[in-house]
Amino acid sequence: MAATIRDIKEQTGLSLATISKYLNGGNVLPENRMKIEAAIKELHYEVNEIARGLVTNRTRTVGVLAYSVESIFNGTLLRHIGNSLRKAGYGLMICDSCDDPKIEAENVNFLLGKKVDGIIALPVSTETDSLKSAKKAKVPVVLLDRPSRDAEFDCVRIDNCRAAYQAVKFLLDNGHKRIGIVCSRTEYTGRERCKGYRKAMEEAGCVLRKEYCASGTHSIEFGFEGMSRLLSLKERPTAVFMTNYEVALGAVMALNKTNLHCPEDISLMGFDDLIMSHVIHPRLHMVVQPMKEMGEKAAELLLERIGSGQQEMAMEIVLGTRISEGDSVAEIG
Repeated sequence: MAATIRDIKEQTGLSLATISKYLNGGNVLPENRMKIEAAIKELHYEVNEIARGLVTNRTRTVGVLAYSVESIFNGTLLRHIGNSLRKAGYGLMICDSCDDPKIEAENVNFLLGKKVDGIIALPVSTETDSLKSAKKAKVPVVLLDRPSRDAEFDCVRIDNCRAAYQAVKFLLDNGHKRIGIVCSRTEYTGRERCKGYRKAMEEAGCVLRKEYCASGTHSIEFGFEGMSRLLSLKERPTAVFMTNYEVALGAVMALNKTNLHCPEDISLMGFDDLIMSHVIHPRLHMVVQPMKEMGEKAAELLLERIGSGQQEMAMEIVLGTRISEGDSVAEIG
């Protein structure tokens, strides 16, 4: 039979009130804490989280909404979030929104029904109406990667426009003027990165050629299609900026279907230094997001909000990026 709190009482000689206070995170005298912890270990006592949740109104569980768990980018962030929360004694409940706002709203209600202490969201879009129910229930929410249009929620992200600007500026500094882009016209990050591309090109006095901008979705399929379109042009770009990991993967697949070579025939700049850049040849130049820091900051901010128990003014944490140099960008005269 499983040990109970009364067994700990018999073992330690302490009152049920003192033991209960310790189990629910309260402060007890050091000598009492040592007695209780020794008894827990000897009796193999396991905390009844449901019962403790009824007392503390906390489940020590955080819900995470991911716009797509298929994304390697999201999977990497989930690992860093999970590691941070685990160290703080919290469990993780992950919901896949399948890039569908309706499913995202259903997932929010599901998490609220499970009495999560807070929610970290990689939202489907900047339209975050689905999260209003969490705010109404006074469950703190931290957005990751994508902000809300009305800046109503805490957010941890990078400056996507600036990151793209720096990537294109790198290509310009290496002599490229005919620079193409494969980007998303639907996702917030894709639109912001396209803005950075345009800003760098305009500042350099380069003509923004419509045919050099292949815009669609952040997907492997569109990366393949968009790059194929650029490579088929009579006067193709000398360099291409691929604004997302999946897009870059599809674009490299398209290049491999041709007789062209990188960087001899075309230079490439990608986004997110994940698996691909380490296994293909030549090694790609990549814009690197601080993904570990992003996940840790989101978890840290959420735990602060849970601890304070107050709805405060929304905070935005914007982190920097860097360019990891590879062998995929040629210098041209």
